Amino acid sequence: MSSSIPPAFRGRRAKIVALALPVGLAGSLVVLPFTAQATPSPDAVIAEVFGGGGNSGATLTNDFIELGNAGGGAFDLTGWSVQYLSGSPTASSKWQVTPLTGAIPAGGSYLVEEGKGAGGDTALPTPDAAGTIAMSASSGTVALVHSTTALTCLTAADCTGDATVKDLVGFGTAVVRESTPATGAGNTTSVARNAALTDTDDNSADFTGATPSPRNSAGEGGGSEPSPTPSPTSTTPGELRIHDIQGTTRISPHAGSTVTDVPGIVTAVRATGSSRGYWIQDPNPDKDQATSEAVFVFTGSVTPQVKVGDSVLVSAKVTEYYPGGAAGGNQSVTELTGPTSTVLSSGNALPAAEVIDAKTLPEAYAPTVKGLNIEPLTLNPKKFALDWLESREGMRVQIKDTRVVGASNAYGETWVTTKPQQNATPRGGTLYGSYDQPNSGRLLVASLTGEKAAANVGDTLTGPTTGVLDYSNYGGYGLQSTTLGTVKSGGLKPEVAKKAKADELAVATYNVENLDPTDPQAKFDRLAEGVVKNLSSPDVVSLEEIQDNNGAKDDGTVAADKTLAQFIAAIKAQGGPTYDWRSVDPQDKVDGGEPGGNIRNVFLFNPQRVSFVDRPGGDATTATKVVKAPKPGKDAKNAKDRGITLSVSPGRINPTADAWKNSRKPLVGEFTFRGEQVFVIGNHFNSKGGDQSLHSRFQPPVLGSETQRLAQAKEVNSFVTSLLAQDAKAKVVVLGDLNDYPFSKPVAALTRGKVLTDLMDKLPKNERYSYVYDGNSQTLDHILVSPGVKKPDYEVVHINAEFADQASDHDPQVVRIR
Repeated sequence: MSSSIPPAFRGRRAKIVALALPVGLAGSLVVLPFTAQATPSPDAVIAEVFGGGGNSGATLTNDFIELGNAGGGAFDLTGWSVQYLSGSPTASSKWQVTPLTGAIPAGGSYLVEEGKGAGGDTALPTPDAAGTIAMSASSGTVALVHSTTALTCLTAADCTGDATVKDLVGFGTAVVRESTPATGAGNTTSVARNAALTDTDDNSADFTGATPSPRNSAGEGGGSEPSPTPSPTSTTPGELRIHDIQGTTRISPHAGSTVTDVPGIVTAVRATGSSRGYWIQDPNPDKDQATSEAVFVFTGSVTPQVKVGDSVLVSAKVTEYYPGGAAGGNQSVTELTGPTSTVLSSGNALPAAEVIDAKTLPEAYAPTVKGLNIEPLTLNPKKFALDWLESREGMRVQIKDTRVVGASNAYGETWVTTKPQQNATPRGGTLYGSYDQPNSGRLLVASLTGEKAAANVGDTLTGPTTGVLDYSNYGGYGLQSTTLGTVKSGGLKPEVAKKAKADELAVATYNVENLDPTDPQAKFDRLAEGVVKNLSSPDVVSLEEIQDNNGAKDDGTVAADKTLAQFIAAIKAQGGPTYDWRSVDPQDKVDGGEPGGNIRNVFLFNPQRVSFVDRPGGDATTATKVVKAPKPGKDAKNAKDRGITLSVSPGRINPTADAWKNSRKPLVGEFTFRGEQVFVIGNHFNSKGGDQSLHSRFQPPVLGSETQRLAQAKEVNSFVTSLLAQDAKAKVVVLGDLNDYPFSKPVAALTRGKVLTDLMDKLPKNERYSYVYDGNSQTLDHILVSPGVKKPDYEVVHINAEFADQASDHDPQVVRIR
């Protein structure tokens, strides 16, 4: 894609690892002036940022920024300011400024109050400075600046070069950040440094999500620090039980209220990361299948002191937490925040785990209300899988001998299916074949114990896997295991494509996932092996996600000749041909993808087998057109052309059109093979980042990114239509990462008028996939051909997407044309 969405499920507020997600926001290392130590900073830094003040579920009424001083003397703030920038700035974005006065005491704090929300019931401690900035709860950038003039930098690199910036914190998906952004911020959580104020110039390493704990220069604190296991104050359960708190819909009827002495047995503990806490379950359930008997007790960055088997009474505030932020469309998690607990006894038997098998989850996935919020609907766990899972939120469940349908990631998180017959693929996956087949049996398995599975699609997780049901924006509902089954291999092997015959032109597509010279040589070698061994050295390889010569470093570099030279050398070292290449360098920062990376489409071709027809004039903004070919002469003697050619080759399709804004432009090239003219169009449509998930609280989910892909598909269709209007028998191959499904509107628009045939549709239905996401085997990559291409021999070559050890997250494809 490399796309959307960022990957699976690491605890709801744990660190996000860059994907190919949607959305390619991993950035270059930012080295800021003044302090850049991997040990505690000698003086002032930003210590904590909270943008959820007054938001839904928040206790505090205001946003705040807390500064810290690790030095031995006071830090004078005369002439200084804190400044805030949106997490996704545009060219017109402005930094907002709050001037500072006074000083940060030695070893102390300094509190800056910012915008006030409509909710909350607790004021901040008396602030040392006050502004009115309404910060985002989930994504933004805060800077400590030795000036009261608003900054003008809008990229990480530009802010690096501004000598007035002393410290900078990007959180969520912020474009401007030190190295990678901090994670864990939300309506009820801040991002905060540790007590030593460690500063490594990597926001994700230096900051963790935490319960907000504002502190001013006088040492006065506020917020709600968890107070685990205090001396018992009560041994009598309160009025409410967990099923009363959970209720029969997705939102607690007691959300925002404080509940007292709620009884339960501790069934699991999350003791690490920024999403610490524990689950409690009532051993005495009610008879309503719509009400969960368990709830998560959130302690933030404080390690819970309770143990599994403890019988506890918990007093806390009931909140609804939306992983990834409410704007993303995810469902909420009902939880107890700011808790105090009383341990009544220890070593108690745990409530029995409910077994999930092929008959447990309904076939229907979710209720639908035409894209509207399903939160108010009463849960119907007998009819809808999402309702069944919500009705067991936090409860102990168990699976046995389940087949893996999504390979384990680096964290050992693995997708399985509880319905082994549901849309099974020949290689062991489960096929996402239409919008109304989201595969209700899929379930993500993670671990609370540190155990890591290493499984491929088609393997089996044998024996019992037991744990609690949790929910995350990285995959929806999943089992956080306390007992993990054993992986039994299914024997899955990478595929090898047939080698093209002498009279067959082999054309392939391969998304190489942000390849650039900063990647380890091992990545180049793995990808090269795939081209040579698994694709059998195609004559033409259309590549997606080739980055410029210094990757994510944002310094204006757009050329990719070094990237391609390194890749071509790696292919030759694997025994492949010495490929030549053609591409068009993009303008800096206008083609989307990872900031500073300048990804583009590229053609590799084997000059011993196929010739590229060069026609000068192609650049980032010049559109190639179909024109009448010159009269027979030196320009046409090597091609049996039918009277048309390209105005520029390589060239781009209408690159200044709005359809391609902040997205890759199609690369068009004219080739000759055994005297025949062939047109190849390499594509990488805009990602699915921003689409609501299958497990969204809006059903059916809104596919916001589809609009641009639809416009892009129409552009390519118009170009191919104009080409075939002048030569109906022209051989055209359109291929690449279209970031959409065979049954989608963009693919329908691309093939409109029958000018192209999607070869994916020619495969057996259960083999139509090239990518695995959230346990669904699906299609994002396509090869399409014009009617002039007779009897194409096509295959998807499965070498990556189904394996825990991947060279890319996409499988390549190849078509052989006689």
